[in-house]
Amino acid sequence: MPASAEPQPLSPIAEPYSRVVLRAALWLAFLAPFFYSTYGFANWLASTRNQVGSIVFSWEHHVPFLAWTIVPYWSINLFYGLSLLLNDSRQGVDRLAGRYLTAQIVAVSCFILFPLTATFVRPATTGLPGFLFAVLGGFDKPFNQAPSLHIALLVIIWDHWRQRLSGPLLTLWHFWCLLIGASVLTTWQHHFIDIPTGALLGFFALWLSPARDELPFSGFRLTADGKARRLSLYYSLGAALALAGASIGAFLSAVALVLLWPSLALAIVAFGYSGAGPKVFQKTADGRVSLASRVLLWPYRLGARVNVWAWTRKLPPVVAVIDGVFLGRFPDAAEAHAFGTVIDLAAELERPRDAPGRWISFPTLDLLPPRADTLDEAVAAIEPARRQGTVLICCALGFQRSATVVALWLVASGRSHTPAQARKHLAASGRPVHLQVGLDEPA
Repeated sequence: MPASAEPQPLSPIAEPYSRVVLRAALWLAFLAPFFYSTYGFANWLASTRNQVGSIVFSWEHHVPFLAWTIVPYWSINLFYGLSLLLNDSRQGVDRLAGRYLTAQIVAVSCFILFPLTATFVRPATTGLPGFLFAVLGGFDKPFNQAPSLHIALLVIIWDHWRQRLSGPLLTLWHFWCLLIGASVLTTWQHHFIDIPTGALLGFFALWLSPARDELPFSGFRLTADGKARRLSLYYSLGAALALAGASIGAFLSAVALVLLWPSLALAIVAFGYSGAGPKVFQKTADGRVSLASRVLLWPYRLGARVNVWAWTRKLPPVVAVIDGVFLGRFPDAAEAHAFGTVIDLAAELERPRDAPGRWISFPTLDLLPPRADTLDEAVAAIEPARRQGTVLICCALGFQRSATVVALWLVASGRSHTPAQARKHLAASGRPVHLQVGLDEPA
């Protein structure tokens, strides 16, 4: 039916705001003492060590000390509490508090296991900055460094408010958050390495507790599929190797810590194959992915893009099947522009930002047979889409997941009488296909 005639979801009934405030107050009553007790404990534990190392780049000695930036530095404490109140449901409060808690637990664990110290000695300050530095020094010692909990919380709070502001207020918010982020250096409170590690932690907290979508670990059941287990093991080994490279390489150069990023990305993918499923990629029905997924899984997606190029560079990007339906690899924006609708099976790849037209996504994991209900939904989407123009059915390479959907559609629509005929039809297109879910039997 036309898009305008599609039934619209009912708006959820708004909760009384008093319940939201109560839930926020209860969380603050727990989070505040939890923060100061665990943060303080990590500081005390590091102070008992004979020696605590540091990671400092030579250029950091040229970062100026700007006393006034303690004001934006401190302002995050205000936004920490206000953000809990800036919600329209108790679930929203719980999800935000879950992100705070994740950042706190992971950061403090790192402070205990791998303490670092700030090496710069701040000059004496007076006035309001002097007062704020004095208060800060009353509970904060120079040991809780990487990952910067300040930066992790900033990422969480920035994301929370940017989705609720617009126009000049949103621009002002971005600017103020930039000041907060820079202030960890200009107050000589942190070294540079604390910033990217803190940001990675912040995005992990966003991924682990998305604002509205399903939690990545909800409904987790360890897979019984042998191939899925092997793939999970391979990705886990990759994550472990990258983590080992970061840990060992850090003794030679702090730049090696960049390997923490692909290590986390591969660990998330391994978690998906072990039983969490395609939701770990946080891909929506229109092909978009969450900001946290885009950032955290960027190293993996880069590898996936290279893999697509390596396997398909000598093949046409798409081939015609029949009656306006095409089969192909995951398209770029220009390739997608040629079709009225793109039906996409690749959970791991994101729709190009400037891709026009209709885009329908049925996220499935690479190299595994899609779920039967997912296949049924994808097949059912083809005919309505075909009536509105040409249709591209794609996955990463266009060899398995999308080819299976096209073959099932050929049989379901009567264009092929048997799966074997559908397979022959696709083989005649000249594109290598490896059909799944029992469709790859000989003719």
